[in-house]
Parts: sequence; structure tokens; C-alpha cells
Amino acid sequence: MNRHAGPPADTSAPPVPEPAYAERARTLAHLGRTGTLATLSRKHPGHPFASVMPYALDERGRPLMLISSMAMHTQNLTADGRASLLVTQPTAGDPLAAGRVTLMGQATRIPEGEASAARAAYLERHVNAAYWVDFDDFGFWRLEPTDLYFVGGFGAMDWVSADEYTTAERDPLADAAESILEHVNADHAPALLAYVRTLAGEPADEATMVSIDRLGFGVRVRTAERVHGLRVPFPTEVRTTGQCRQVLTEMFRGPR
Repeated sequence: MNRHAGPPADTSAPPVPEPAYAERARTLAHLGRTGTLATLSRKHPGHPFASVMPYALDERGRPLMLISSMAMHTQNLTADGRASLLVTQPTAGDPLAAGRVTLMGQATRIPEGEASAARAAYLERHVNAAYWVDFDDFGFWRLEPTDLYFVGGFGAMDWVSADEYTTAERDPLADAAESILEHVNADHAPALLAYVRTLAGEPADEATMVSIDRLGFGVRVRTAERVHGLRVPFPTEVRTTGQCRQVLTEMFRGPR
């Protein structure tokens, strides 16, 4: 069950459906391409050593890394494979209001028999790596998650088990979400604001769609007094951009 930092403002209202933290963590890891890898320093035993780490995911959502034996993080992992990878949601606003996930686990070299699959998955995400992927000092490593910590913004955070994460599916709108948000905020801002003011019961001065998934969307609402977030459910689950367009059109055409 998802736990939050505090109770909702209206405890009598039914909960608004939204994806489980495991699905949101899997989606965020899928959308990311670079994280922060924390290893245990050889030079300073017990001290964390953080470095920038491009990564890809395998079919179970496990991070794949292409690293050089000369890199300090590789030397650290060779001595002790315990590591964490932090992936954050890009945002132009408050970074603490954005999503992030920390994958904790054991990093190991990928066996030769599995290297071709890792190579294909990695190069699909990082095309430029083709220039050095076959260098003798480079090799593929995989982080096997043992536990995860997900933060979805203020008041939305919890541990996610490795089994929950690796068996979860990413949101079907994940790859299109950014373009959907840009389109709605650029071309349908008045309709979104009208919807928030009436059907959602918010006396808003400004409304910006900030997230979207198969079950609904998030809105940043500004009034004269404050800025806060609002979760709006879809009347039915959507799994394609076409379904999403149709449902949003119907919602925004509703009574004003």
C-alpha cells in the first residue's frame, strides 16, 4: 500500500486512482537515460563515491551500464559490487516536487552469453556509444535491484520491493507523455482551466498539466493565495495516445 507523508486534505473523499509506486518507478527508470551511480570508494573505505552514469534497462527493468575498467566507479565495483543508482525526473520547476527513484542493489559483470542482448538494449538508448562499445577496456555491467525507494513529489514516497518493480509494467503513455503535456498546455490551456474551475471544483487563476498516465493526469493549480497540485482521474483507463486524445476532448467539452 502506498504511504504518504500526511493525510489528504479531505479524508471523506474517495481516493483518486493512480498507478502504484512500482509502476511509477518502472516508468521513471524507463524514461531516464542517465542517473547518478553511488559506489563504495576503494580509496576511502566505507565512503560513498558518486558519478554520472548513462544506463539502459533490460526486459526486467534492471539497469545496464557500459563502463571502462579505468573508471573509478568500475574499480570500486570490482572490489565491492554494492551500489545505488538515482534517477530523477527532469523539471524546470522545484526539483523536490519532481519524481525520483533510487535503485539499490548488487552490480555484476554481465556474462559473455548475455552480452549481445545488453549491447543491443544499450545502443538503442545511447547511439553514440557505438564509437567505444567495442574498446577492450569497456564492458557491460548490470545492477540487480534488491530494494528501491520512490518519491513522486511532496508527500508521495515509499519503499518498493525489487519483485514489485521488476514485475511492474511501465505506463503505456510514458513515451508520449511529454508531447501530450506540451500540446495540452500550449493549445488547450483555456479548456483545461475551465475544466478545473468547474468540474473539478477549483477556483483557479491558472492551471498547468504537469503529468499524465493511463488513469488520469496531474495539474498544478495557482490561485491568488497558493499553488498546489490536483489529481484528475480519467472516466476510463486509456492505453494509447488516440484513446487519450478522445477522453481529454470529451472531458474538456463537458459542462462549463
